[in-house]
Amino acid sequence: MTLVDRFLTGLVPRLPDDEVSMWAWTEGASATDRKRLRDRWPQVPDSLVDLLGRIDGTHYRAYPGGEVCVPMLGSDLGSYPYYLRSIEQIFEDTAQWDSWGESIRSIYEEWLEEDADILGAGIDADLPMGQRLCFAHCVNNGGTSMLYLDFDPAPGGVVGQVVRYLHDPDSYVVIAPGFDAYLAQLIEDEYLFMGDQDG
Repeated sequence: MTLVDRFLTGLVPRLPDDEVSMWAWTEGASATDRKRLRDRWPQVPDSLVDLLGRIDGTHYRAYPGGEVCVPMLGSDLGSYPYYLRSIEQIFEDTAQWDSWGESIRSIYEEWLEEDADILGAGIDADLPMGQRLCFAHCVNNGGTSMLYLDFDPAPGGVVGQVVRYLHDPDSYVVIAPGFDAYLAQLIEDEYLFMGDQDG
């Protein structure tokens, strides 16, 4: 059983009744889209590609059966859940950041030097935001928290580390050294992000 198998086997029985029908509409990303993802980010982990090959997003994602809006991921924020972005949505996020040309340093400017809590260790403040792969938006639709894969870390960081952005107070911190470790931690924590929805 693969890591993604283990993750989904533990997740699906915990879905609330009103989300089970939506979950049944999900489909995996096409081979073409998965190749497109690998071409853009050659270091994308197999486990994320595998997950997207089973479920191509749950964030207001239109499938032939209907629109799916099911939180299925978590972070270090306890019971706070996130939606998986589809491959198309990942590219939309990237294109938006590319058009803005922003980095963490350009967004926060002098605040970055004044507030040490904004930037965690191992994260490059000068890296264009579009170079990170945003794979999840929080249930507040990205405005409050997002999860990224970071393939260009600062010294002390790890290629492929998972970075969590949180708004108000703003911070970027590494929450896992890679996507495999991230999924394994969600399993180990018994899907804490599902909160009171656990069945």
